[in-house]
Amino acid sequence: MKKIVGFTILGYLVYVLAMVYYIWLGADTSLPAHLVGTKADPQTFLSSEELFQSEQYSKIRNMMYFISLPIDWVFYFLLLILGGARAIQGWSEKVVKYKWLQAGIYVFWLTFFATLVSFPLSYLRFFLSKSYNITVQTFSHWMRDQVVSFWEGILLMWIVVAVIYFLIRRFEKRWWVIAWALFIPFVFFMMYIQPVVIDPLYNDFTELQNKELEAKILALAAESDIPADRVYEVNMAQKTNSINAYVTGVGGNSRIVLWDTLLTRLNEDEILFIMAHEMGHYVLNHIVIGITGYIVFSFFAFYFVHWSARRIINKWGQFLRITSLNQLASLPLLLLLLSLVLFLASPITNAVSRHQEQTADQYAIELTEKVEPAIGAFQEITRSSLSEVNPPALVKWLRYTHPPIVDRIANLEKILEEEE
Repeated sequence: MKKIVGFTILGYLVYVLAMVYYIWLGADTSLPAHLVGTKADPQTFLSSEELFQSEQYSKIRNMMYFISLPIDWVFYFLLLILGGARAIQGWSEKVVKYKWLQAGIYVFWLTFFATLVSFPLSYLRFFLSKSYNITVQTFSHWMRDQVVSFWEGILLMWIVVAVIYFLIRRFEKRWWVIAWALFIPFVFFMMYIQPVVIDPLYNDFTELQNKELEAKILALAAESDIPADRVYEVNMAQKTNSINAYVTGVGGNSRIVLWDTLLTRLNEDEILFIMAHEMGHYVLNHIVIGITGYIVFSFFAFYFVHWSARRIINKWGQFLRITSLNQLASLPLLLLLLSLVLFLASPITNAVSRHQEQTADQYAIELTEKVEPAIGAFQEITRSSLSEVNPPALVKWLRYTHPPIVDRIANLEKILEEEE
C-alpha cells in the first residue's frame, strides 16, 4: 500500500515537472510569420505592458489547469485504496437506515473532502485573477459564490446518486440504460430552470436598460427568425472586467443575456456583432446538434462506466475495499471513470465547438455586414481578459472551446481582403 501511494504521488510530481517544462520552455506560442504586423498580431492592439501581462497570466493559468487536472483522479483513487470511501459509507449507514438519506450523507462528505482538497488551487485562481485585475470581486463575495456552488452541487448530486444507486440495486445489469434514459429529460429540465433558478443564485438579472440597443438586437433576432421579445443584462461589473454574452435556456425560458461589462467596453457595432454571433448558434442549430451529440455520447459514457466498474471491482475489489457496485463506497470509482472518459473525449468535443464558433462568426458577419467591429470586439475581449492570442497546441486541444483569437481575427482579415 505504501508503495502504491508513493508511486502515485511520485508520478504526479513527475507529471507536474513535465508540464512546467512544456508551458514555460517547450511550447511554441510565437505568431506565424505571415501574421506579424496584421490585426491578429497582439503587438498592434496591446500595449507592451498588456502584452507582457497576457503572456505571464496565460502561462500561469495554463500551468494551474494542468496541475489541477489529475487531482480529482488522485483524490478518488487514494480515497478508495486507503479505505476512506468505505469508511464514509459505514458512517452513513450507522446514522440512518434509509438508502436515500445514506446517499445524501455520503454525497455531503465526499463533496466536503473533495472541496477541501481543491480549495487551495481554487483560491490561487481567484488570487491570480485579482492580481491581474481580471477579477474585481471581494473575497467575501467570492466565498459566498463558493458556498452557494457547494450546496447547489450537493443537492443535485444527491438526487442523481440516490436514483443511480436505486437503479443499480434493482437492475444490476441494465441500470446504465435506464439511467441514460432518465438522464435525457433531466438535461432538458436543468436547461429549462438554469436561467430562472440557478443563474440568479449568483447574479442579478434585469431587462436591458438601453432600449434603443435592445430594439436593434431584437431586430437582428427577428431577421434571423429567432423568437425573442426582450434582452437581459447581468451585473458582472462587480465581479470581473471580462466581457461576455450568451443565449441560455430552452422553450419559454430562453434568454439573450449580456454582461454589463460588455456594454461599457464595446461600442454599439461591436455589441451587435457579438449578439449576431450568439444568434448564429441558434440559426445554425448548434444548440440542437450539441444536445444531440451530448445525449449520444452520454449513452456510451454510461456503458463505459458500467462495464469498466464491474471489471475493476471483480478484479481489484478487495484492494479497493469494494465488494459490489451497489455499495455507496463505489461512488468515487464511478466518478473517477466518468471524469476520465470526459477528459478523453474533450479534444473531440472541443474541436467540434471550435468549428461551431467559427461558423457562428461567419454568420454574424453575414448578418451585420460589417467586419471591422468584429475585429475590434475580439481585440477588446483579448485586452479585457488578458487572453492568450496563440496558445500552445496541447492547451488548445484540451482547453479551448473557442478558436484562439489569432485564428478568429486572421479569418476576419481574409474577409476584409476579399471585400477589397
